[in-house]
Amino acid sequence: MATEAHGAEGGALELVFHPMDQFIVKPLFGDGQVGMFTITNVTLWMGLTILAIVGLLVLGTSGRATIPSRIQSIAELAYGFIRKMVEDVAGKDALPYFPYIMTLFIFIVFANFLGLLPMAFTTTSHIAVTAVMAMMVFLTVTILGFVKNGAGFLSLFWISAAPLPLRPILALIEIISYFVRPVSHSIRLAGNMMAGHAVIKVFAAFAPMILIGWIGVIVTPLSIIAITAIYALEVLVAFIQAYVFTILTCVYLKDALHPHH
Repeated sequence: MATEAHGAEGGALELVFHPMDQFIVKPLFGDGQVGMFTITNVTLWMGLTILAIVGLLVLGTSGRATIPSRIQSIAELAYGFIRKMVEDVAGKDALPYFPYIMTLFIFIVFANFLGLLPMAFTTTSHIAVTAVMAMMVFLTVTILGFVKNGAGFLSLFWISAAPLPLRPILALIEIISYFVRPVSHSIRLAGNMMAGHAVIKVFAAFAPMILIGWIGVIVTPLSIIAITAIYALEVLVAFIQAYVFTILTCVYLKDALHPHH
């Protein structure tokens, strides 16, 4: 939030703002410490995300009709979009795992879009949230890879097409990159969501400058234009980041099902 403060010399008026305050986890009731079972703003917006998903996929499709309503059309579009992604990227063998991937995509995209509402909390901007999802994907595909292929899953790290002397070095690189997956998977989503919202907050802090001095006549309109442009970009980023997280999950699933390819 942007606040006004008096400078140290001459009582000059200056603008003080803290763009990262919007990411602070706070108790929903009271001002105490945040514990393991404390209901926080994160809890609230995760709950609202789940309710929005239920409204779209359950209530919106409960009265299925030949001529679909708008909500039913959106639900069917999302279903077909993710199903085609799973089939195209991971193959038909991956379709049994479509519900899990669909759940990931729909949760992330709703959390991202709800975070764009005024005074909302973007749950996917926290590494604690994205890291849990990324680790679940990592453990799922790793366990699935060994269940489906046994020790043959290790062939994922052995580049048989490479010259023999290079294979051990490439295998080490592949192993390191494999275990870095959950880190990059989670940081990519959280970092992009946090950065965009922080930039919007920085420009929003300049909007009240018209109340401070003549320079605000120039700065305030420019800041409003910048906020509008970045907000439009963030709408696109909200979808793209959900798409990237999901398609990477499909790629990892493909490696677990077909490590020899």
